[in-house]
Amino acid sequence: MKKRLCFILLLLVCVAVKAQDASFSTDGKKVCPKVALVLGGGGAKGAATVGVLKYVEESGVPIDMVVGTSIGSIVGGLYALGYRSEQLDSMFRSQQWTDMFAGSLMGDSIVRPLRQMTGDRGSVNFDDLPTPFRCVAVDINKMREVVLREGDLAQAMRASMAIPLVFKPVKMNGMRLVDGGVLNNLPVDVARDMGADFVIAVDLTVNKSSSSLRLDAKKYQQNCEDADIYINPRLKGYGPEDFSPKKIAEMIAMGEKAGKASLKEMKKMKKRLAR
Repeated sequence: MKKRLCFILLLLVCVAVKAQDASFSTDGKKVCPKVALVLGGGGAKGAATVGVLKYVEESGVPIDMVVGTSIGSIVGGLYALGYRSEQLDSMFRSQQWTDMFAGSLMGDSIVRPLRQMTGDRGSVNFDDLPTPFRCVAVDINKMREVVLREGDLAQAMRASMAIPLVFKPVKMNGMRLVDGGVLNNLPVDVARDMGADFVIAVDLTVNKSSSSLRLDAKKYQQNCEDADIYINPRLKGYGPEDFSPKKIAEMIAMGEKAGKASLKEMKKMKKRLAR
């Protein structure tokens, strides 16, 4: 009797552990857990995200979906299209950022390079990209968060990073869209809504102690805590406007350092996925 009870208990433990790593459909077939990459906003500090991505790739963790806000929507959108960290590194180092942001109060100058980067695809469903993608903007007409999931990809990326008083809002379907970071700068919740089982989040926030002053303070804190792997490169002394080649190179290196520090944790996630 005792042996039977021990066997049953052992079986239950094995099932519980297995359930953490995989779910099953109604017909009993294994369904692989989904992994999301969530990229926060931060202007030029997005260069650090590129450094982190080098180690995401080295870990071998398969990315099933990408969500971004502001500069995270630029890096994330390109990553969803198939750009890899090496290409993004080259882009960040060689891009003429001052020319790209010329006449930035209008914001139209940034659309052309975005269209070149995205291949000017026209209107598309973002689920049909090589990796499904979402980006976050804010409709200032109603001061509400908007998750963009289809349409002109370059324009959606432009809307997500339309910093108030720097870029003019993007008019879309009766809305006036500005930077998603206003209300959701680390959209882990959007990834969960897409069906993500695991989330790797890259947060470019420098002074987290001041996060209570943000409009998205409560959501931001929840999203930080809800990430399975939370990566926050140490970017003290760097700002969203630091697009000089020297600063870009330094921030990429800081991202690499943060990514390397999380590599062991990401490799553990890869083993849990067991794909």
